[in-house]
Amino acid sequence: AAAKEIKELIGNSVQEVAEGAKLVAQAGQTIGDVVASVQKVTAIVGEIATANAEQSSGIDQINIAITSMDDTTQRNAALVEQSAAAAASLHEQAERLIALVSQFQLDAVAAVRARTVPALGLD
Repeated sequence: AAAKEIKELIGNSVQEVAEGAKLVAQAGQTIGDVVASVQKVTAIVGEIATANAEQSSGIDQINIAITSMDDTTQRNAALVEQSAAAAASLHEQAERLIALVSQFQLDAVAAVRARTVPALGLD
């Protein structure tokens, strides 16, 4: 009876060891799946980091271009102001010249004035 009982205990132990081996194999497979998933996530994170660096570089280039455009716009605005001031000065000088020339009562001067003043828009 004792031998029979020992035989049953050994049989049960062998069966439990076999089930434990199955569980260990399943755990190994699960760990392998987890490792593969971690590797995929690592690759994705690497791609995201690369894309982030490229976007950062692109944003830096856009910032440089916008700064350059701003500088150019400011220089153009200053040139427009200078051109307007020069035009106003020329207008004043033309008016003074017309006033000085109008003192002469020559027919030729009157004819030139009649043609020049309307053409210059200095009426």
